[in-house]
Amino acid sequence: MKELTFVRPNRCDNSGPNCVEVGVDADRNRIVRNSQRPTEQVIFDEAEWSTFVASVQAGQTF
Repeated sequence: MKELTFVRPNRCDNSGPNCVEVGVDADRNRIVRNSQRPTEQVIFDEAEWSTFVASVQAGQTF
């Protein structure tokens, strides 16, 4: 199994260990984790991820 590459948002300046990171697996699922707890991950399929991104872009707050 290929190791996932996780990226951090541009707003995370990498000076601290507490950032959200996102990776994409072979099935195009988005794997989301907290950099302080990298083994705890949440998986979103493409439809779920698209819905999440659209809601954030629309200004929905959580």
